[in-house]
Amino acid sequence: MLTTASVPDQDKVAYWNNAVSRTLVPMTVAPQGDGPFDGRIATDRLGYLQVSTMEADAERLSRTPALIARSSEALVAVGVQVSGTATFIQDGRRAEVSEGDLVVYDTARPYSFDYPQRFATHVFQLPRRSLGLADSDIRQVTGSAIGSGDGCGAILVPFLATLASSADGYSPAVARQLASHVVDLFATLITELSHPGSTDSDTARNNLLLRVRDHIDRNLGDPDLSPESIARTHRISVRYLHRLFEGEGTTVSRLIQQRRLEECGRELARRGRTVPTVSAVARRWGFANPAHFSRAFRASYGVSPREWRDLRTAQDDNGRSPAPTSAPSSTVIGRPGTGLTPSGR
Repeated sequence: MLTTASVPDQDKVAYWNNAVSRTLVPMTVAPQGDGPFDGRIATDRLGYLQVSTMEADAERLSRTPALIARSSEALVAVGVQVSGTATFIQDGRRAEVSEGDLVVYDTARPYSFDYPQRFATHVFQLPRRSLGLADSDIRQVTGSAIGSGDGCGAILVPFLATLASSADGYSPAVARQLASHVVDLFATLITELSHPGSTDSDTARNNLLLRVRDHIDRNLGDPDLSPESIARTHRISVRYLHRLFEGEGTTVSRLIQQRRLEECGRELARRGRTVPTVSAVARRWGFANPAHFSRAFRASYGVSPREWRDLRTAQDDNGRSPAPTSAPSSTVIGRPGTGLTPSGR
């Protein structure tokens, strides 16, 4: 809790400016009244979600390009007006915010809040990358007031108000789970508002999922390809990356291994003037450990990599598909006429 209560009157404004900038993001604070200024701000954390409650006299908060340049990370913030009113401006849009309304704003772009009288507000800040949404979607939502009767707003406003009042009472494990739920709700809210009337409310998620799959296909040969490296590249959290794949019938790590095995199987099956060694093929497609590669290949194809290559060679020599030494456990992806397919495990 930071408060001006015990600060000398002549120092209150400077103290408050510093307190708001340290707690939220660097901003300029200009009081609107004539008397001694009064303000207090309390902050808690739920995992990577910061929850702040600010109560103060009439003031104007401004976030300028010069102040933005001093910030190290782009954040998305959601403000819930507890009492009083505000005029919020960002991206050329002006919103009149009433008690119970919600606003979304991007700290990487200029904005301002005008509070004409004493007010209270909850502010939730999270890394923009954790949402996994396109900047264009976020831009469509900023500068608008969202009422508690508007779609996701009806769920979010009371939930966020309760969360802010009890943020210091959760264990670290519960706090992380709550932060995850808040991110999901924020992402859903932004998607709902940025794609009104869309029959596919998962447009942003699906586009990101396609980009991730394409990235995996283009980087299979990198032995360091992992959920962590993929999340860093796409500026999202590992947790959000795993959530993207919850409805895909596989995990990120299993998809990477499955795609590597498919490419190894195709290369070992190709007939050419030179026959590649099993270890060379494994390394080319990102398997750093030959023993692990052999175990994974047998588990998926039902035969060892060497047996697979020899069986394909026999097929090409005889013009017919050889009988497999053991049947794969399922048929997910395969090549016609091979008699063998990877199991996809």
